[in-house]
Amino acid sequence: MSTAPRLTALDALHRSLGATMTDFAGWDMPLRYGSERDEHNAVRTKAGLFDLSHMGEITVTGPQAVQLLDYALVGNISTVGVGRARYTHICQEDGGILDDLIVYRLAETEYMVVANASNAQVVLDALTARADGFDTEVRDDRDAYALIAVQGPESPGILASLTDADLDNLKYYAGLPGTVAGVPALIARTGYTGEDGFELFVSPEHAVELWQALTEAGAGAGLVPCGLSCRDTLRLEAGMPLYGHELTTALTPFDAGLGRVVKFEKEGDFVGRAALEAAAERAATNPPRKLVGLVAEGRRVPRAGFPVVAGGEVIGEVTSGAPSPTLGKPIAMAYVDAAHAAPGTSGVGVDIRGTHEPYEVVALPFYKRQK
Repeated sequence: MSTAPRLTALDALHRSLGATMTDFAGWDMPLRYGSERDEHNAVRTKAGLFDLSHMGEITVTGPQAVQLLDYALVGNISTVGVGRARYTHICQEDGGILDDLIVYRLAETEYMVVANASNAQVVLDALTARADGFDTEVRDDRDAYALIAVQGPESPGILASLTDADLDNLKYYAGLPGTVAGVPALIARTGYTGEDGFELFVSPEHAVELWQALTEAGAGAGLVPCGLSCRDTLRLEAGMPLYGHELTTALTPFDAGLGRVVKFEKEGDFVGRAALEAAAERAATNPPRKLVGLVAEGRRVPRAGFPVVAGGEVIGEVTSGAPSPTLGKPIAMAYVDAAHAAPGTSGVGVDIRGTHEPYEVVALPFYKRQK
Protein backbone atom coordinates (compact mmCIF):
# COMPACT_ATOMS: atom_id res chain seq x y z
CA MET A 1 0.00 0.00 0.00
CA SER A 2 1.52 3.33 -1.04
CA THR A 3 1.23 6.37 1.20
CA ALA A 4 1.23 9.89 -0.18
CA PRO A 5 4.33 11.90 0.71
CA ARG A 6 4.04 14.48 3.47
CA LEU A 7 3.88 18.14 2.45
CA THR A 8 5.65 21.01 4.20
CA ALA A 9 3.81 24.24 5.02
CA LEU A 10 5.65 25.79 2.03
CA ASP A 11 4.52 23.22 -0.54
CA ALA A 12 2.20 25.50 -2.53
CA LEU A 13 4.79 28.25 -2.51
CA HIS A 14 7.47 25.91 -3.93
CA ARG A 15 5.14 24.89 -6.74
CA SER A 16 4.29 28.54 -7.50
CA LEU A 17 8.04 29.13 -7.90
CA GLY A 18 8.26 26.31 -10.46
CA ALA A 19 10.25 23.96 -8.24
CA THR A 20 11.02 20.44 -9.41
CA MET A 21 9.68 18.34 -6.54
CA THR A 22 10.94 14.95 -5.39
CA ASP A 23 10.01 12.36 -2.78
CA PHE A 24 12.66 12.52 -0.06
CA ALA A 25 12.33 10.41 3.09
CA GLY A 26 8.56 10.38 2.69
CA TRP A 27 8.30 14.14 2.07
CA ASP A 28 7.59 16.01 -1.15
CA MET A 29 10.55 18.39 -1.28
CA PRO A 30 11.99 20.88 -3.80
CA LEU A 31 14.94 19.38 -5.66
CA ARG A 32 15.73 22.55 -7.58
CA TYR A 33 13.97 25.70 -8.78
CA GLY A 34 16.08 26.29 -11.87
CA SER A 35 19.80 25.62 -12.27
CA GLU A 36 21.24 23.70 -9.33
CA ARG A 37 24.69 25.08 -10.25
CA ASP A 38 23.34 28.64 -9.97
CA GLU A 39 21.71 27.80 -6.63
CA HIS A 40 24.97 26.27 -5.37
CA ASN A 41 27.02 29.29 -6.45
CA ALA A 42 24.51 31.69 -4.88
CA VAL A 43 25.07 30.05 -1.48
CA ARG A 44 28.85 30.18 -1.92
CA THR A 45 28.92 33.84 -2.99
CA LYS A 46 25.65 35.48 -1.83
CA ALA A 47 22.79 33.62 -0.13
CA GLY A 48 20.30 30.78 -0.54
CA LEU A 49 16.96 30.03 1.09
CA PHE A 50 16.07 26.44 1.99
CA ASP A 51 12.96 24.65 3.25
CA LEU A 52 14.20 22.03 5.72
CA SER A 53 10.84 21.29 7.32
CA HIS A 54 11.34 17.56 6.70
CA MET A 55 13.87 17.36 9.55
CA GLY A 56 12.64 15.62 12.70
CA GLU A 57 12.29 17.61 15.90
CA ILE A 58 11.98 15.67 19.14
CA THR A 59 11.60 17.50 22.47
CA VAL A 60 13.02 15.97 25.64
CA THR A 61 11.90 17.60 28.91
CA GLY A 62 11.84 16.85 32.60
CA PRO A 63 14.07 16.67 35.67
CA GLN A 64 16.19 13.84 34.20
CA ALA A 65 16.22 15.00 30.57
CA VAL A 66 20.00 15.40 30.48
CA GLN A 67 20.59 12.05 32.21
CA LEU A 68 18.48 10.36 29.54
CA LEU A 69 20.34 12.09 26.71
CA ASP A 70 23.74 11.26 28.21
CA TYR A 71 22.63 7.62 28.39
CA ALA A 72 20.93 7.48 24.99
CA LEU A 73 23.54 9.40 22.94
CA VAL A 74 27.33 9.12 22.67
CA GLY A 75 28.00 12.82 23.40
CA ASN A 76 28.35 14.59 26.74
CA ILE A 77 25.10 16.54 26.74
CA SER A 78 25.50 17.64 30.38
CA THR A 79 28.21 20.09 29.25
CA VAL A 80 25.90 21.87 26.77
CA GLY A 81 24.88 25.27 28.15
CA VAL A 82 21.43 26.79 27.73
CA GLY A 83 21.28 28.37 24.28
CA ARG A 84 23.99 26.14 22.83
CA ALA A 85 23.87 23.10 20.54
CA ARG A 86 25.94 19.94 20.10
CA TYR A 87 26.53 17.63 17.14
CA THR A 88 26.39 14.00 18.24
CA HIS A 89 25.36 10.46 17.28
CA ILE A 90 22.82 7.97 18.54
CA CYS A 91 24.20 4.43 18.26
CA GLN A 92 23.03 0.86 18.58
CA GLU A 93 24.32 -1.39 21.34
CA ASP A 94 26.89 -2.74 18.84
CA GLY A 95 28.16 0.79 18.14
CA GLY A 96 26.54 1.15 14.72
CA ILE A 97 25.29 4.66 13.96
CA LEU A 98 21.50 5.01 14.00
CA ASP A 99 21.68 8.71 13.10
CA ASP A 100 23.69 11.87 13.50
CA LEU A 101 21.89 14.60 15.41
CA ILE A 102 22.00 18.15 16.64
CA VAL A 103 20.86 18.63 20.23
CA TYR A 104 19.79 22.13 21.33
CA ARG A 105 19.47 23.00 25.00
CA LEU A 106 16.47 25.33 25.04
CA ALA A 107 16.11 25.69 28.82
CA GLU A 108 17.42 24.21 32.05
CA THR A 109 15.50 20.92 31.60
CA GLU A 110 14.35 21.20 27.97
CA TYR A 111 16.21 19.93 24.91
CA MET A 112 15.37 19.66 21.23
CA VAL A 113 16.89 16.77 19.30
CA VAL A 114 16.93 17.30 15.53
CA ALA A 115 17.15 14.07 13.53
CA ASN A 116 17.48 13.43 9.82
CA ALA A 117 14.14 13.07 8.05
CA SER A 118 14.83 9.47 7.04
CA ASN A 119 15.61 8.47 10.63
CA ALA A 120 13.22 10.65 12.64
CA GLN A 121 10.91 7.78 13.60
CA VAL A 122 13.84 5.49 14.41
CA VAL A 123 15.37 8.13 16.68
CA LEU A 124 12.02 8.88 18.32
CA ASP A 125 11.43 5.19 18.99
CA ALA A 126 14.96 4.70 20.37
CA LEU A 127 14.75 7.72 22.69
CA THR A 128 11.30 6.64 23.89
CA ALA A 129 12.55 3.13 24.66
CA ARG A 130 15.71 4.40 26.35
CA ALA A 131 13.70 6.85 28.48
CA ASP A 132 12.31 3.97 30.53
CA GLY A 133 13.23 4.58 34.16
CA PHE A 134 14.08 8.27 33.66
CA ASP A 135 11.87 11.09 34.95
CA THR A 136 11.48 12.70 31.54
CA GLU A 137 9.12 13.09 28.59
CA VAL A 138 10.04 12.40 24.97
CA ARG A 139 7.69 14.25 22.61
CA ASP A 140 7.33 14.03 18.83
CA ASP A 141 7.31 17.67 17.71
CA ARG A 142 7.72 17.12 13.97
CA ASP A 143 4.37 18.77 13.27
CA ALA A 144 5.09 21.70 15.58
CA TYR A 145 7.85 23.21 13.45
CA ALA A 146 8.61 24.44 9.99
CA LEU A 147 12.32 24.93 9.40
CA ILE A 148 13.72 27.56 7.05
CA ALA A 149 17.44 28.08 6.52
CA VAL A 150 19.22 31.07 5.01
CA GLN A 151 22.82 30.23 4.11
CA GLY A 152 25.71 32.11 2.55
CA PRO A 153 27.99 35.10 3.17
CA GLU A 154 25.12 37.61 2.78
CA SER A 155 22.85 35.76 5.23
CA PRO A 156 23.83 37.68 8.41
CA GLY A 157 22.95 41.01 6.78
CA ILE A 158 19.69 39.70 5.34
CA LEU A 159 18.55 38.25 8.66
CA ALA A 160 19.72 41.29 10.65
CA SER A 161 17.39 43.49 8.60
CA LEU A 162 14.41 41.47 9.88
CA THR A 163 15.25 40.90 13.55
CA ASP A 164 16.59 42.71 16.58
CA ALA A 165 18.09 39.47 17.92
CA ASP A 166 21.80 39.74 18.76
CA LEU A 167 23.16 37.86 15.74
CA ASP A 168 26.69 39.21 16.22
CA ASN A 169 26.99 37.28 19.49
CA LEU A 170 25.15 34.18 18.28
CA LYS A 171 28.00 31.70 18.13
CA TYR A 172 28.37 28.72 15.80
CA TYR A 173 26.31 25.85 17.24
CA ALA A 174 24.03 28.06 19.30
CA GLY A 175 20.39 29.10 19.23
CA LEU A 176 18.31 31.86 20.75
CA PRO A 177 14.62 32.73 20.78
CA GLY A 178 13.63 35.88 18.93
CA THR A 179 11.33 37.27 16.29
CA VAL A 180 12.09 37.46 12.58
CA ALA A 181 9.80 39.69 10.49
CA GLY A 182 7.44 39.65 13.47
CA VAL A 183 7.36 35.84 13.57
CA PRO A 184 8.42 34.05 16.80
CA ALA A 185 11.38 31.83 16.00
CA LEU A 186 14.22 29.81 17.44
CA ILE A 187 17.20 31.28 15.59
CA ALA A 188 20.05 28.74 15.27
CA ARG A 189 23.47 28.91 13.64
CA THR A 190 24.65 25.44 12.66
CA GLY A 191 24.54 24.97 8.89
CA TYR A 192 25.19 22.13 6.46
CA THR A 193 26.68 24.00 3.52
CA GLY A 194 30.16 25.07 4.60
CA GLU A 195 28.97 28.69 4.74
CA ASP A 196 27.77 30.92 7.53
CA GLY A 197 24.02 30.84 7.93
CA PHE A 198 20.99 30.47 10.13
CA GLU A 199 18.14 28.03 10.73
CA LEU A 200 14.76 29.39 11.77
CA PHE A 201 12.42 27.03 13.64
CA VAL A 202 8.91 28.50 13.45
CA SER A 203 5.30 27.43 13.72
CA PRO A 204 4.13 26.03 10.34
CA GLU A 205 1.39 28.68 10.17
CA HIS A 206 4.09 31.38 9.95
CA ALA A 207 6.30 29.63 7.36
CA VAL A 208 4.96 31.32 4.23
CA GLU A 209 5.09 34.87 5.60
CA LEU A 210 8.62 34.30 6.91
CA TRP A 211 9.82 32.85 3.58
CA GLN A 212 8.33 35.81 1.73
CA ALA A 213 9.87 38.33 4.15
CA LEU A 214 13.31 36.73 3.74
CA THR A 215 12.87 36.68 -0.05
CA GLU A 216 12.09 40.41 -0.10
CA ALA A 217 14.88 41.28 2.35
CA GLY A 218 17.40 39.30 0.31
CA ALA A 219 16.37 40.48 -3.15
CA GLY A 220 19.10 43.11 -3.36
CA ALA A 221 21.73 40.77 -1.92
CA GLY A 222 21.30 37.99 -4.49
CA LEU A 223 19.28 35.59 -2.32
CA VAL A 224 17.69 32.74 -4.30
CA PRO A 225 15.50 29.77 -3.29
CA CYS A 226 17.52 26.56 -3.18
CA GLY A 227 16.59 22.88 -3.37
CA LEU A 228 17.99 19.65 -1.98
CA SER A 229 20.22 19.05 -5.01
CA CYS A 230 22.52 21.99 -4.34
CA ARG A 231 22.36 21.29 -0.61
CA ASP A 232 23.97 17.95 -1.39
CA THR A 233 26.81 19.39 -3.49
CA LEU A 234 27.41 22.11 -0.89
CA ARG A 235 27.70 19.64 1.99
CA LEU A 236 29.86 17.33 -0.14
CA GLU A 237 32.34 20.12 -0.89
CA ALA A 238 32.38 20.93 2.83
CA GLY A 239 33.18 17.28 3.65
CA MET A 240 30.03 16.87 5.76
CA PRO A 241 28.65 13.34 6.11
CA LEU A 242 25.18 12.33 4.95
CA TYR A 243 23.34 9.55 6.74
CA GLY A 244 22.88 6.54 4.46
CA HIS A 245 26.08 7.40 2.62
CA GLU A 246 29.02 8.19 4.93
CA LEU A 247 27.13 7.06 8.06
CA THR A 248 25.21 3.78 8.47
CA THR A 249 24.40 1.18 11.11
CA ALA A 250 27.30 -0.88 9.69
CA LEU A 251 29.78 1.81 10.81
CA THR A 252 30.74 3.15 14.22
CA PRO A 253 31.69 6.82 14.70
CA PHE A 254 35.34 5.66 14.78
CA ASP A 255 34.98 3.94 11.40
CA ALA A 256 33.59 7.21 10.03
CA GLY A 257 36.48 9.28 11.37
CA LEU A 258 34.13 10.93 13.88
CA GLY A 259 35.36 9.28 17.05
CA ARG A 260 35.70 12.73 18.58
CA VAL A 261 31.91 12.84 19.14
CA VAL A 262 32.09 9.83 21.50
CA LYS A 263 32.73 11.01 25.07
CA PHE A 264 33.92 8.12 27.22
CA GLU A 265 34.78 10.52 30.06
CA LYS A 266 31.14 11.32 30.84
CA GLU A 267 29.60 9.84 33.95
CA GLY A 268 27.68 6.59 33.83
CA ASP A 269 26.97 4.06 31.14
CA PHE A 270 25.61 4.88 27.69
CA VAL A 271 24.19 2.76 24.91
CA GLY A 272 27.02 1.23 22.89
CA ARG A 273 29.84 2.14 25.30
CA ALA A 274 31.53 -1.29 25.40
CA ALA A 275 31.36 -1.78 21.63
CA LEU A 276 32.63 1.74 21.01
CA GLU A 277 35.56 1.29 23.40
CA ALA A 278 36.57 -1.75 21.34
CA ALA A 279 36.07 0.22 18.11
CA ALA A 280 38.26 3.03 19.42
CA GLU A 281 41.04 0.57 20.19
CA ARG A 282 40.80 -0.99 16.70
CA ALA A 283 40.87 2.41 15.07
CA ALA A 284 44.00 3.36 17.02
CA THR A 285 45.96 0.17 16.36
CA ASN A 286 44.67 -1.30 13.11
CA PRO A 287 42.44 1.23 11.37
CA PRO A 288 39.93 -0.14 8.90
CA ARG A 289 39.09 1.89 5.82
CA LYS A 290 39.33 5.65 6.17
CA LEU A 291 37.06 8.33 4.75
CA VAL A 292 38.93 10.41 2.15
CA GLY A 293 38.28 12.92 -0.58
CA LEU A 294 38.77 12.07 -4.25
CA VAL A 295 39.17 14.65 -7.02
CA ALA A 296 38.80 13.54 -10.64
CA GLU A 297 41.51 14.07 -13.21
CA GLY A 298 38.89 13.60 -15.94
CA ARG A 299 35.24 14.58 -16.33
CA ARG A 300 33.34 11.40 -15.42
CA VAL A 301 31.30 11.63 -12.23
CA PRO A 302 31.56 8.88 -9.58
CA ARG A 303 28.44 7.79 -7.74
CA ALA A 304 27.76 6.10 -4.41
CA GLY A 305 28.67 2.42 -4.51
CA PHE A 306 31.29 2.67 -7.28
CA PRO A 307 34.48 0.70 -6.41
CA VAL A 308 37.72 2.53 -5.66
CA VAL A 309 40.68 0.68 -7.17
CA ALA A 310 44.48 0.63 -7.11
CA GLY A 311 46.81 -1.82 -8.82
CA GLY A 312 43.88 -3.75 -10.21
CA GLU A 313 42.46 -4.39 -6.72
CA VAL A 314 39.35 -2.95 -5.08
CA ILE A 315 40.55 -0.84 -2.14
CA GLY A 316 37.36 0.98 -1.22
CA GLU A 317 33.98 2.32 -2.20
CA VAL A 318 32.56 5.72 -3.10
CA THR A 319 29.94 6.97 -0.62
CA SER A 320 29.00 10.28 -2.32
CA GLY A 321 29.98 11.80 -5.64
CA ALA A 322 28.98 14.78 -7.75
CA PRO A 323 30.32 17.50 -10.01
CA SER A 324 31.76 20.26 -7.83
CA PRO A 325 30.66 23.70 -9.04
CA THR A 326 33.31 25.36 -6.85
CA LEU A 327 36.23 23.17 -7.96
CA GLY A 328 34.99 22.77 -11.51
CA LYS A 329 35.58 19.00 -11.56
CA PRO A 330 33.97 15.83 -10.18
CA ILE A 331 34.61 14.98 -6.52
CA ALA A 332 33.75 12.12 -4.21
CA MET A 333 33.99 10.93 -0.65
CA ALA A 334 35.01 7.31 -0.25
CA TYR A 335 36.09 4.78 2.33
CA VAL A 336 39.47 3.35 1.27
CA ASP A 337 41.99 0.99 2.83
CA ALA A 338 44.29 2.83 5.25
CA ALA A 339 47.31 2.06 3.05
CA HIS A 340 45.84 4.24 0.28
CA ALA A 341 44.29 6.97 2.44
CA ALA A 342 47.16 9.47 2.62
CA PRO A 343 46.63 12.64 0.55
CA GLY A 344 48.59 12.42 -2.68
CA THR A 345 48.59 8.60 -2.81
CA SER A 346 49.27 7.70 -6.44
CA GLY A 347 47.61 5.09 -8.63
CA VAL A 348 44.11 5.42 -7.18
CA GLY A 349 41.10 5.33 -9.47
CA VAL A 350 37.35 4.81 -9.50
CA ASP A 351 35.78 2.01 -11.51
CA ILE A 352 33.13 3.84 -13.52
CA ARG A 353 31.26 1.22 -15.51
CA GLY A 354 34.36 -0.83 -16.23
CA THR A 355 36.81 2.00 -16.83
CA HIS A 356 39.30 2.90 -14.11
CA GLU A 357 39.24 6.69 -14.03
CA PRO A 358 42.21 8.32 -12.26
CA TYR A 359 41.51 10.25 -9.05
CA GLU A 360 43.65 12.22 -6.63
CA VAL A 361 43.34 11.40 -2.93
CA VAL A 362 42.90 14.61 -0.92
CA ALA A 363 42.20 15.58 2.67
CA LEU A 364 38.66 16.61 3.56
CA PRO A 365 37.01 19.06 3.25
CA PHE A 366 37.34 19.99 -0.42
CA TYR A 367 36.22 23.53 0.37
CA LYS A 368 36.67 25.73 3.43
CA ARG A 369 35.22 29.22 3.56
CA GLN A 370 37.41 32.20 4.37
CA LYS A 371 36.59 33.42 7.88
